[in-house]
Amino acid sequence: MFSFSNPRHLAGAITVISILISLPSWAQKQGAPSVPQIGSQNTVTADPAVPRPSTQPCIVQLFTNLDFANYHPKFFPYTPPPNCPSPWAKVVLNADWSVDAGSQYDRTAEIWIGGTNLYFGTTSEPSSKVARFWHTENDITEYSPLFTVTQDGRVDLGNGVERGDESHLHGTAYIQFYPLANQQQPPVVADVILPMAQDSTGGTATLLNSSFLLVNTFSLPTNIEKAYLDVYAQSQNNDEWWYQCVPYEYTFELDACGNTAFRESNVSIDGQLAGIAPVYPWIYTGGLDVYLWRPIPGVQTLNFAPYRIDLTPFAAMLSDGMQHTLFLSVYNSYDYFSATATLVLYLDHGSQQVTGTLLKNTLGRPEIQVYENIQTNGTAYYGPLSVTSSRSFLVSGYVNTSHGKVQTDVAQTMSFTNAQTFYVTTDYTNENQTVKQLTSIASQTTTRSAAGTQVDSQLIVWPFTLNSAYTFSPGKQITAITQGVSENHLTTFNGWPVYFSMMEVSENTSDTLLQDSKGDWIPQHPFNTERFIYMDSTRACWDRTVSAGSGALTSYTDGCNKK
Repeated sequence: MFSFSNPRHLAGAITVISILISLPSWAQKQGAPSVPQIGSQNTVTADPAVPRPSTQPCIVQLFTNLDFANYHPKFFPYTPPPNCPSPWAKVVLNADWSVDAGSQYDRTAEIWIGGTNLYFGTTSEPSSKVARFWHTENDITEYSPLFTVTQDGRVDLGNGVERGDESHLHGTAYIQFYPLANQQQPPVVADVILPMAQDSTGGTATLLNSSFLLVNTFSLPTNIEKAYLDVYAQSQNNDEWWYQCVPYEYTFELDACGNTAFRESNVSIDGQLAGIAPVYPWIYTGGLDVYLWRPIPGVQTLNFAPYRIDLTPFAAMLSDGMQHTLFLSVYNSYDYFSATATLVLYLDHGSQQVTGTLLKNTLGRPEIQVYENIQTNGTAYYGPLSVTSSRSFLVSGYVNTSHGKVQTDVAQTMSFTNAQTFYVTTDYTNENQTVKQLTSIASQTTTRSAAGTQVDSQLIVWPFTLNSAYTFSPGKQITAITQGVSENHLTTFNGWPVYFSMMEVSENTSDTLLQDSKGDWIPQHPFNTERFIYMDSTRACWDRTVSAGSGALTSYTDGCNKK
């Protein structure tokens, strides 16, 4: 594990770590979720629980055993925990979900307080004789100012129970507020939380294509020192399988969606492009083959992770006392994306007004390249097709604060490749396709102040592969998928490393479906395995692997988190 060789550097590191924004919540003793049950058909993941402090939490119930059987939002009152004032050591949102045995699609769920999104994910699908139960939890400590006032809450889980899809969904949610221990310093949290939602109560915006925008105009504080935007963009309808899309001229021949297989979220401030967020290829529990995801769903399927855009170089501009408008869109959206975002602000508590300027912004619209060699022999279309995008940019700015000039340089290199091969017969009785996608984001944020120079480096990699082969007669479908998330962080101060972390999630699943004489699809021993690994320089560690076959958990292994 990482160690410091010089006590002077350790002291400096402690100072730096105390002011780091958005340190992973893993920097405490890792808590474990419930022990998986071998042979169970219930939903299970390799995900860890949010780490908890040792203090006894105060609990605020949000809603209890709500029945979701229509498409109407459900509202609840939120009141801060009595006799449990902020600051809190940790704030954790917990939700317990279930779906009745029977027939139902995967559905999207969201939880909001004061119009701010706190949870965004999808549900498990049931089987005819198996109801499913699952738990989600999010560390929402950074959003603490949101929870100090009474306001309205909302939960969205649209669910239809007509046309034979009769299974109801149910949900219970509560927030745990952990008081500070004796003489414990409070965590660094945001000062202002501002939602970008459909309306004042919450709700996602429907972005049908690239011209549709989620727009919010804000009157902001005049002493902003740091600013971030947490972005969610969920693919829906024809965009659900956007990684299989092709250029418009091939949509009919290849039986596919259009606009190529490249998507990304674009964020603008007052019309100026300010940040981009890649789109993760989430697959929901009804996606491609429902048996692939029983009982282990895809990566982040039940609980999406937002992508954070660093808007700190724009802090001086945002602090000028004028109104500012933020725009969120999805480049190449075909039909459609559900989107929301949250603006997270940290203020200079020593002044009422910061000054400064945006020094540089080289961020431009994406330049994508399409390569194709689709051919035909009269009975089929076949060949390779790929789309790529690669760019580097720098956004730089500074603010004059009560503790001196602070300059922030955000440098990023983003690369994306989606390589496909096709064999599709002209009568669509045979459709074979492979997808090999890789998204890579290398970021370096340099903060220069009177205290010194801090550099936060991050490398994010999202690998994804899909192999699919379908035959109409006799009915047969073979599907194999790999998904992953890899994140590596390193923070240095004046050249000395003070913090690092690594996280890797990987999943492999495959199945063969055969159609019987009644037209029903029968799985042939589907297999799925998922591994979640995390470690950092505070000695926090988690390592769990879960494996399943034929719809039931077959094994699980624990590494460093083993009791």
